[in-house]
Amino acid sequence: MVNPVSRREFLNLLAATGGTAAALSAGSALNLLPSSASAASLDLLNLGSKQRKVAILGGGISGLTAAYELSKQGYECTVLEASHRCGGRVLTLRHGDLIDEIGNRQYCEFDDEPHMYFNAGAARIPSTHRNLLAYCKELNVELEVFINENKTSLVQDDDMLGGRPIRNIDYTTNMRGFMAELMAKAMNSDELNAPFTESEAETLLNMIRSFGDLNEQDLYSGSYRAGYAEGGVLKHGVQKDMIAFRDLLRSRLGRQMMGANEGDTGPILMQPVGGMDKIISGFLNNVGEQVKYRAMVTSVQVTDKGVNVAYDQDGVRHSLEVDYCFNCIPTHLMVGIDHNFPSDYVKAMKYVRRGEAYKAAFQAKRRFWEDLDIYGGISWSNTKSRQLWYPTHGIHKAKGIVLSAYDYGGGMYHTMMSQDERIEAHLADHEKIHPDFRELVEKPVTIGWHRMNHMLGCSARWSRNLGRGWTDEEETLYYTLQAPVNGRHYFIGDQISMHSAWQESAVMSAKWALSHMDAHVRAELA
Repeated sequence: MVNPVSRREFLNLLAATGGTAAALSAGSALNLLPSSASAASLDLLNLGSKQRKVAILGGGISGLTAAYELSKQGYECTVLEASHRCGGRVLTLRHGDLIDEIGNRQYCEFDDEPHMYFNAGAARIPSTHRNLLAYCKELNVELEVFINENKTSLVQDDDMLGGRPIRNIDYTTNMRGFMAELMAKAMNSDELNAPFTESEAETLLNMIRSFGDLNEQDLYSGSYRAGYAEGGVLKHGVQKDMIAFRDLLRSRLGRQMMGANEGDTGPILMQPVGGMDKIISGFLNNVGEQVKYRAMVTSVQVTDKGVNVAYDQDGVRHSLEVDYCFNCIPTHLMVGIDHNFPSDYVKAMKYVRRGEAYKAAFQAKRRFWEDLDIYGGISWSNTKSRQLWYPTHGIHKAKGIVLSAYDYGGGMYHTMMSQDERIEAHLADHEKIHPDFRELVEKPVTIGWHRMNHMLGCSARWSRNLGRGWTDEEETLYYTLQAPVNGRHYFIGDQISMHSAWQESAVMSAKWALSHMDAHVRAELA
């Protein structure tokens, strides 16, 4: 007996094969799409004449969120930032900026113009990240649309079509057509028809036909959606030749191409005008006087009544005695700092790993991509450089900055190279997409986040069962680290999030800790 396929299982199957639009359409039709997120509200008690001191360890986005919210309510805050700048993994590079990578210090040599910058860390804000967007509005950080997927960008794989790059739209249109043909044939079988009513099956089949632009025989024979080989404006267009399914399958880029704009990159994406660090500047406009730079924490001791923090600045040892402490120092670094945390807390600190990430960028001597009708978006290649981002901002300016590598998850490949080796690797990789790339670019920068001073890694990683969710032990460790020590010391940052790597996660972790502390303060003052 054949087990029936549930609606949810069917959606999972569609998503697994990369049928993005079909999965979304079917999910909407069957009322299985999740509801949108909402911004967490804060209603902290204003201290009035009652005094409370707070130490915030680290000037990342979570630390600045805490400082901003507490300062509004009368708390005396001190932010200890070990680096020469605030922002953590929010790093925008401009002319003259230091890239403080251990063993590979660089200074950015981009032309000194407002649009000539590179977001070397956080680079995109989904429209569903309401907490971060609310701060952008409150702090007067101007936003613009970020173009993530662009159908006129390119796809290149040595194993596909002899290595010839093709347009994103040619790849995705043909791939979806063949996938839809396979789904339509499956939908005509008794095994898959059975779990659906006749009306549901017909509705879903019609969506599949539309998704892949199938003909009346449920076959894919090419599509005008990929554009025209010629004509199409003043005279009838001529359809492009269909790319054979077997040729498309030779490339291993299908997962990226067919899964583009999913999850957090699915909504409209935005970026601050002038660089992602404009958000950091917005916070610092309000709490900048509270920040002590090059202040390296040497000890954190929690007591029943507060927290004692020791730090070194300019060769001098200092100490702070505070009522509360919010700590966004990466846990793998905090393990090596003197502390008196309980053993279960330390075990959780040691468990968190850091994701690998690497980025690189070049200054383009001219905006050559615009000559190819590419305005923003990403070209993909089956190389170690993986991605080539064209800037959304600065359209029709003389020059621009192109991201020439974003390796998230395998970033140590380039990190272990010398600077010259990194640059040569990116030049060679992107010559496969743009044959004259080497002559078109200059003034490179590279960032290996596992060697960035005071960071030594990228986003937090809790689950070690990739694709299989969290174990019970991991959840226990997570909640152990989220809870405060003696109600006085809180870890914050995306490391206290089940969805790390986003600024939204860091902001929400700070808001959770602030709300928890506020309840403690209200009880004390009652």
